[in-house]
Amino acid sequence: MIKILLCDDHAVVRMGLKMLLNNHPELEVIGEASEGDEAIEKSLELEPDVVVMDLSMPHGKDGLSATIELKKKKPEIAILILTMHDDEEYLFKAIQAGASGCLLKSSPHDELISAIYSVASGEAYLHPSATKRLMEEYLNTVKSGDTDHFELLSDREKEVLTLIAKGFSNKEIAEQLFISVKTVETHKSNVMEKLKMKTRPELVQFALKKGLLGYGI
Repeated sequence: MIKILLCDDHAVVRMGLKMLLNNHPELEVIGEASEGDEAIEKSLELEPDVVVMDLSMPHGKDGLSATIELKKKKPEIAILILTMHDDEEYLFKAIQAGASGCLLKSSPHDELISAIYSVASGEAYLHPSATKRLMEEYLNTVKSGDTDHFELLSDREKEVLTLIAKGFSNKEIAEQLFISVKTVETHKSNVMEKLKMKTRPELVQFALKKGLLGYGI
């Protein structure tokens, strides 16, 4: 059972999401919050597996600030950001803050379900629009000295890193590369160790920055 906390300032939105998610036997909404401070408080109290966090909440703490604070207090929690197109400027900062995924509010219901399963299992989930935005942000930043670390990766590890950045799950990567899921996990662990990173979102950031999706700085 995946325990979920919903954080959105609109009660009607929370009610709709709760009805949708509770219809799935492996999902359970265990709490709701209308702003960031309440989300942090209830997360620490209820210990959900996933927090579905709206970015734009005009009253109280917004989703970005709440994500930053919550990840400091409870780094193991998975946070899935919900956003409108207007909020894309915050996606880069949300991923930097430790959010496990970003999804547009206009996305189909089944995509939301898939995103929750992905982040609950430790995977990253980025909507294509979010990925595009992150690429643009990184293309406008100055390269830091990662080259030596990157060159430590084997060709296979670079392949795995590239597929992670494209949003594929471990199972999908295994199918594409004709290797076992366990081998994918081993490669991912090796990549994290060599790059001195701890989370999948960090790997996505790094891959985008290095231009592994065909974009360069």
